[in-house]
Amino acid sequence: MIKVGPYTFSERDATSTLGIVDVLLDLYPPAVQTHLEPLRAELQQAISDAGTEQAIDHVFPRLISDARQAALAAGALPATTTAIVSQLNVSNGGVPKQPVEHVEVDYRGITTDKQKSRKHHGRPFQALCFWSTEIIEQLSTEGHPIYAGAAGENITTIGLNWSDLTMGTRLAIGGVTAQITAYAVPCGHQAQWVTDRDFSRLHHDNGSISRLYATVITPGTISVGDTITVEPTT
Repeated sequence: MIKVGPYTFSERDATSTLGIVDVLLDLYPPAVQTHLEPLRAELQQAISDAGTEQAIDHVFPRLISDARQAALAAGALPATTTAIVSQLNVSNGGVPKQPVEHVEVDYRGITTDKQKSRKHHGRPFQALCFWSTEIIEQLSTEGHPIYAGAAGENITTIGLNWSDLTMGTRLAIGGVTAQITAYAVPCGHQAQWVTDRDFSRLHHDNGSISRLYATVITPGTISVGDTITVEPTT
């Protein structure tokens, strides 16, 4: 295993993360891209020059901290606002995830949650998965048999403007701080929750509808009903 600060990577996790650095940076809004160019070049040089362990040790912290600073510099992060944790969801692997009242979160994510397969899951930038009650209700109104936890989000929110949550946004939830890092790309496991089984309905190319991944900045405890603060000022 490879330790990067408080984060733990397997060799596969580290290699796959290094392989999609440009993809993760491309998820930031267009206004941020100019600010990201020096960082992009530096990270790719580090990946080229170093072995996996040395490269991930340099790249991952910069991918979190410096990319966020670029978003701040571009004025691309949302204003401070609040919302609520409407549901918390865990499973022993796969979907749907089942509701629970409280969770403990460490740097890997919710301690009682598991992924059925780690091929495309479980990396530190995918530690927590968020989704919106309002989006789930919208999809349900369209006739899709979906509900909170069905598509595999850990934290179901209520009261957030989903389009505001750009990459780099920080969320304070209970005792936890997390940073949005990627969209959760849907797969065939989500087909059962869409009437025509076209799970691409949940893809971020279709607007502000995708589940969101986040890395854990500060571990702690979250309970249903906790306040979520977007871009906390302290």
